[in-house]
Amino acid sequence: MSYQVLARKWRPKSFDDLVGQSHVVRALSNALDRDQLHHAYLFTGTRGVGKTTLARILAKALNCEEGVSARPCGVCSACREIDGGRFVDLIEVDAASRTKVDQTRELLDNVPYAPARARYKVYLIDEVHMFSNHSFNALLKTLEEPPPHVKFLLATTDPQKVPVTVLSRCLQLNLRRLLPEEIRARLQHVLEAEGLEFQASALPLLARGADGSMRDGLSLLDQAIAFGGGRVDESGVRTMLGTLPGDLTLDLLDAMAAGDAARVLAEVERVASLTPDFEELLRELIALLHRLALLQQVPETLAPDDPDAARLKALAERLPAEDLQLYYQVALTGQGDLPLAPDPRAGFEMVLLRALAFRPAPHRDEPARAPARLATLRESASGDATHPPEAAGGAVGSALSAPLSAQASSPVSMLRPVTEPRVAEPAPARHARAAAHVPTETTGAAAAVVLTSHAEWLALVDRLELGGIASQIAHHCDLKGWADGRLSLGLDPAAEHLRSPGAESRLHAALEKTMGTAVKLDIQVARPQRETLAQRRERETGERRQAAVSAMEEDPVARAMQDELDASWIAGSIEPSD
Repeated sequence: MSYQVLARKWRPKSFDDLVGQSHVVRALSNALDRDQLHHAYLFTGTRGVGKTTLARILAKALNCEEGVSARPCGVCSACREIDGGRFVDLIEVDAASRTKVDQTRELLDNVPYAPARARYKVYLIDEVHMFSNHSFNALLKTLEEPPPHVKFLLATTDPQKVPVTVLSRCLQLNLRRLLPEEIRARLQHVLEAEGLEFQASALPLLARGADGSMRDGLSLLDQAIAFGGGRVDESGVRTMLGTLPGDLTLDLLDAMAAGDAARVLAEVERVASLTPDFEELLRELIALLHRLALLQQVPETLAPDDPDAARLKALAERLPAEDLQLYYQVALTGQGDLPLAPDPRAGFEMVLLRALAFRPAPHRDEPARAPARLATLRESASGDATHPPEAAGGAVGSALSAPLSAQASSPVSMLRPVTEPRVAEPAPARHARAAAHVPTETTGAAAAVVLTSHAEWLALVDRLELGGIASQIAHHCDLKGWADGRLSLGLDPAAEHLRSPGAESRLHAALEKTMGTAVKLDIQVARPQRETLAQRRERETGERRQAAVSAMEEDPVARAMQDELDASWIAGSIEPSD
């Protein structure tokens, strides 16, 4: 008997044998058991996931001589003929080779006739998206209202190319890509049933190479059996697929973790002697980085019996998480760029060197010595180094030195922006602010309404229980006069747009409440003769900002940080602490 390829020999013959499509099997089984069958089904999914196989099993379930059932007997003549591809009432059509409308019409001419010997006449149209528009139009009417003895089973890998008018007439079932573990388990079952020798470590390589397709996995297994002379082992599979031993990929990543470019290139030279497929090698490196990322976040993902468990653990502990994520992103981007490189090896080397070049600076040799040197500078700054003036810079020195001493061992923290420390206010401003917040004792109406100076007006504005625009009006006014219950204020012309009857009414009510007496409020627009509260606060903020800038420029540790990182302060980025 001639040899039959594994993909055909081990094609599932029942719903129970189908791998990874339980959601579709459940829907079809329920429909069969409850006799609620649609007249047209559309199976979609990538290659080798079971679309045509599922359609043939459904055809057996419909025409089994034991009756319509989700579990066809598999031994009656109808089931055996369908398995053998010779059942007269199962019409299989390859749409890619029947694209002309005349061929479609010829096919549909036989639809009204009853099946020759089966319960249903089943039309299985594979790659239906290859039909021409005219062929789809010819199919529409029959697809919408077929005779009761006809079922249409359509399959496609590209449902986007199927007209919506066809999609709306079918019950669409989407088949998912198979997981590598599902493919691995099926390959192991096949090898055990065939009585062939194999290494378990070779099967995951074949499963990953199948890329979600069971048919591709079985075809690769056929190839591996032929390559190994009836035995499937890891080294043979790696040679066949152009992949490398796992320890070589680990050695390569170990060199990258050390940040040693010369060692990385030496490892690439060692790998190149085995004539690998560099695109496949990059995919393996990406998969390894993914495993390490999972191991860092969820240690339980590492199987105890993994032969590389010890090395994987050591790499996961040694490689910083941010470096690992960077390597993964660079490798993922490089995967798209690799085909554009003039030489695959050169492209692969550039991906690795780019990953090293973009590592955070503290991990590189030169800046790695920065924490120690900055610590020395900090000590000298606290000793006999020149200090900035106490009022402006003393607080800055302590604020900068404290984070440096606490985090000098953390390279990442040195790259964080320096938070501007609090700068002491000038003495006059502190005194004025203190005076503004001294509560005024009010023992009677006369004591409450005494306003003899502009400073008392400013203190009063600070105490007003007021917000919004009304508060802004008060902040932009200076005192013109206070006599006989009449309060005259001058409003800065720059704030004239704030005036409104409602805002002035709220200000009037707040003044009467705070002053404890009736007030006649008179506001005139006039250039202030003395500093308003708004002007004073703007001036104080500017002074504090300038003091902060001066303190940062004069602080020896801040200057050392600038020199070490070859950096400069961004103009306007330094703000005083509130």
